[in-house]
Parts: sequence; structure tokens; C-alpha cells
Amino acid sequence: MTRTHRHRLALAALLAATALLYLVGLSQSGWANAYYSAAAQAAGQSWKAFLFGSFDSSNFITVDKTPASLWLMGLSVRAFGLSSFSLLLPQALCGVGSVALLYAAVRRWSGQTAGLVAGAVLALTPVAVLMFRFNNPDALLVLLLVAGAYGVTRAVQSGQTRWLALAGSAVGFAFLTKMLQAFLVLPAFGLVYLFAGPPKLAKRIGQLAIALAAMVVSAGWWVALVELWPASSRPYVGGSQTNSVLELALGYNGLGRLTGEEIGSVGGGRWGEAGLLRMFNGSYGGQASWLIPAALILLVGGLWATARRGRTDLLRAGFLLWGGWLLTTALVFSFMEGIIHEYYTVALAPAIGALIGGGSVLLWRIRRLPWARVAGGVTVAVTGWWAYVLLGRSPDFLPWLRWAVLFAALVLAIGLVAAQLAPRWTQRAVALGGLVVALAGPTAFALQTAATAHTGSIVTAGPGLAPTCQPPGGTAQGRAAGRCGQMPGGGQRLGGMSQGGGTRPGGGAVPGGGLRQGGGTAQGGGTARGGGGMGGLLNATAPSAELKAALAQDAGRYTWVLATVGANNAAGYQLALQQPVMAIGGFNGSDAAPSLEQFQQWVAEGKVHYFLGGGGFQANGGSRVASQIAAWVSSSFEAKTVGGVTLYDLSAGAR
Repeated sequence: MTRTHRHRLALAALLAATALLYLVGLSQSGWANAYYSAAAQAAGQSWKAFLFGSFDSSNFITVDKTPASLWLMGLSVRAFGLSSFSLLLPQALCGVGSVALLYAAVRRWSGQTAGLVAGAVLALTPVAVLMFRFNNPDALLVLLLVAGAYGVTRAVQSGQTRWLALAGSAVGFAFLTKMLQAFLVLPAFGLVYLFAGPPKLAKRIGQLAIALAAMVVSAGWWVALVELWPASSRPYVGGSQTNSVLELALGYNGLGRLTGEEIGSVGGGRWGEAGLLRMFNGSYGGQASWLIPAALILLVGGLWATARRGRTDLLRAGFLLWGGWLLTTALVFSFMEGIIHEYYTVALAPAIGALIGGGSVLLWRIRRLPWARVAGGVTVAVTGWWAYVLLGRSPDFLPWLRWAVLFAALVLAIGLVAAQLAPRWTQRAVALGGLVVALAGPTAFALQTAATAHTGSIVTAGPGLAPTCQPPGGTAQGRAAGRCGQMPGGGQRLGGMSQGGGTRPGGGAVPGGGLRQGGGTAQGGGTARGGGGMGGLLNATAPSAELKAALAQDAGRYTWVLATVGANNAAGYQLALQQPVMAIGGFNGSDAAPSLEQFQQWVAEGKVHYFLGGGGFQANGGSRVASQIAAWVSSSFEAKTVGGVTLYDLSAGAR
């Protein structure tokens, strides 16, 4: 069997194993993130909802992201019907595609073995396993950004403009997936081609201008469509205060994430302490940082080894491309003051994989040099030590593994340094052992993640941390805070409303127009896995059989069978009924939609059947329209209790 055939078989085995890891038991997470599941359900019923990314099929309000990932889920729902599997299948396929594309990109500049290692690292990164088995937009984001990196690699290799245009188009569609986060790779993409592209400088600048134009067109067509479409005949842009996609992209989902000034968000410094080591702390470390120290060491080694090569050297360009991706994205995540979740770190995984693959293969090729052998030994030793630290943060999870990894890493590190004294087959065995030891910790976390159901809006990979319950500003945030019933950062009371993951029946408006969480059983609430509580704000509700029967009665007569505050509060009802539910105030209940006057008009026209309060609150300067509507409903309509939940029948007429 030739070497090429062996690599093809290895690639097929890698992709098959990745598919099994991402697809087996996929439906165990149910609706997963019910917010996006409800929007996909709407997209499966209405092409208008599909186009705009509406939360409901009656097109009241959109989700607070651009809709590209919903397009995939919506098509899957139309093809296979509404189910957990049909909703999560597109993300799993994005994962397999990302591994294949990463292999193809790294193979171009470092060879087939490096591509296989890179793909394996991506496939086994715990947060990647989480996101490729979940229905957040991050799965498609990763696929498109890796496609962009592949395009840049081909452009550096060939100098052809079409590959840069492909890269720009991929980043543009990535913007339609998760807005400005897609642009974090642009400095690396642009500067690498500007430096290493084969044509003369003037032509390289012109080619980059064409790539920029391709990016603007691929992202801008949808933005222009929404901005130019009459607001009266399209859904309100969720997450914005002025019904504007541009405001959403530049504010709540853009610069606000960096500064913390996200009007209408939960905000308020509840996302942990920013700083250079954030990616390694108790909240983020176990997600994707297992191989970051190794990637940084190999990046330095790769740049040192290629320092004297020509400007257009493809190997050095590969290190610059993926190193720039890793450093830029990691630094932004580390210092941003606004909303950030642990699962964002999936954007680091492709770059980590590429650097591990390319760097380790390069050191193997030049192992005759003493510094290369020392660098390889140090890389394995540091990786083993860091795995020992990360595994120690979950002391009840395979307690023997941390010691085994540490011991094996130290032995193999010594073996790598002394490799030239051993036969060639022994050298290969030591190198392979180093790779196995490096992947042992993340693989254990990855398998645990794949075997665990995840629900809610904030999810994390791997087993839970020891419940240290440190005060706000400490390093043990995120999952540990969730175990103690806190939000990341320690907050427990928001906007004057009690938070928590437990069940709180009722869900009606309280005196004074305030909003009370509840309206059913919170899905995923109260556990670190499901997002640390916050009731109907971050987790969907599951209506009782009695409540579901009451809401379903004559549902077809109404534009919205139910109105409630906050999209997650509404999501559980919409998925249970498969009828449109109005999410007043959008995701947080703090969007300026609808106005009190508009809601009163819809009620008068008989478009809304029931109202149920709860699920949102005003935060960080958001609109108070939800409180106004709740107060008007509670003072104007008779309440009744169904299945432990307080409902207002808006079709019965005001008192």
C-alpha cells in the first residue's frame, strides 16, 4: 500500500470517527437551545420567517442574530420534519465539514500528516464537540471561517484572485451567522496575503480590495434587504432598540461586546474578570485551552525555523495565518468587557489544531537539530502539566488520568530530547506517544461531553468543576458559579427580579408592573450544564399537559396563540404547541417591541389569545415596554390559573 493510500484511509477513518462522535445520541439534548429551535420551527412553517430569521411564524420579531444558521436548520426541518435530530443534524455536519476543510488547508502548507493531526485536534476539542452537537450559530461560523482560511492558503500558494474572493465570501456569510465575531480573522487573512502573496505589491492590494468587495456583497445583501424593507411589513429586529440591523451589528452584537455597553442586555459585569489569562481560568480553561500552550510553543518554533526563507514561503505563511487567527481571537476574548460565554472559544479550535499539526510535523522533520528536539520535549512536558492542572479542576472525573498523563508526558519529553540516540522506529513510537498523551485529556472531556445532554442558552463542555463558590471577580467563574446558583460573575438578583433555576409556577404580572420569572418548569435551569439557572430568561419552559390543552384550544383562530415576555419563556410554548407565540421584548424582554399601543390594537383585533407574564427584565438601559404591557394586562383582564400558571384570556374582553 502506497503512502498516499495510507493517508486516504487515515483521512476516511478520521472523518468517520468524527461523524460518529458528533452524531451518535444526538437527540439526547432535546430542543437544546430552544430559542433557536423555536426560530427554526418558524422557518419550517413560513418562508418569510425563514428569510428574516423570525422567532415566530407570524413574524413579530427576529432572533438577535443574523439568520444563516437558522437557514440550515429551517431547511432540515422542512426536509425531515421538526425533531431534535433534524434541528441538530446541520451542526454535526458542519463539524465533519470543518474537520475535512481544516485537513485540506493544513495539508497545503505542511503535508498530509500535519493535516490529519490538525483535524484530530479540532474534532476532539471539548468545546468543539459541544458546539457541533448543539444548535447555536457557532458551528456554521467555524465551518465558514475555516473555508475562508482555506481560500487564503490557496491564494498564497497560487496568487489567484478567485481564492481570495472565495475567502472574502466565506467571511461575509460568517457575518450572516454571528455578525462581527466573523471579522476577528480578517487581520490574519489580510496581512498574510499582503506579505506572502506571489504577485507584486500593487496587484496584491488590488486583489485584497476584490476580496473585501466580495465580503461586503455576501454579507451586505441581507443587511440591505432588511434595512430597505418597509418596517411595517417585516418583523422587528430582535436585540436592537431602534428596529435596525446596523444597530444590532454595531451595538449589542458588536462594539458593545467589547466595551460592555450593550443596551438592553443582561450586561452589568456578570461575565467574569477580563484579563490576559482568561482563556486559562476555571471557567474557560477546560473548553479549548488544553493545547494552547503547545500551539504557542510550536508557533514560535515554526517561525524561527522558517525565518530565513523567502517572502512567499508557504510553510511560514501557514504559521503566520493560523498564529494570527489564534492570537487575535484569544486576545479579543480575553479582554472584552461585554457578554462572553465559554462556548465562544470554539473559534480558537481550528487555529490550535493547525498549529499543533504543522508545528509538530515540522519539529519531527528537523529533529536532527538539538533545539528542535528540546522544543518538542518542552512542548510535550508543558502539555502534560497543563492537562494535569485542568483535570485537577474536576477531581471526581477520572482522578487517575491526570497522574498518568503527567508521568507519561515527562517520560516522553525526555525520550524526545534524546531521540537521536534511539533507532528510527523508537523515535516514531515516542513521537506518536507524545501525540496520544497530548490528546488524552481533551479526548476524555470530549467523550464526556458527547455522552451528556445539554440544554439552555449557556452551555459548557466537560464535567463540572469543584463548587468553589468564589465571590464576583474571582477566577472560578462560569460552571462553578452555576453550581452555586449564581450567574457568571456572581449576580443572583437582576433588575429587581428574583432569578434562579427552580420551578416557579405563576408567571403573571406582579403589582406595579414588574415581571416575575416562571410560567412552567425551566428546562436546564439550576445546573451548570444547562446554564446556571435564570429561569425563563435563559432557559425554555415546558408547559403542563393541562396548560398545553388550554392553549391549543381554537389556536388556529389567532395570529398568536400566546404572548409572553422574553423569547426563551415563549420558546418552550411555541415548540410544544407548534403555533406562533409572541415574545414581547425579544430575548431579554428589553427590546422596544411591540409598543403598548400596538399590543392594545392587536388585542382589540382579536389577534392574541392569551397572555402569560415572566421571562424578561429591563437591563442596561433597555426598553420598559414589557413592564407597561404586563401592567396593562394585569389591570385590564381577569386572571385564571391553569396547570399552576396564571393566564389572562385577552379574547374575553377587558374588565
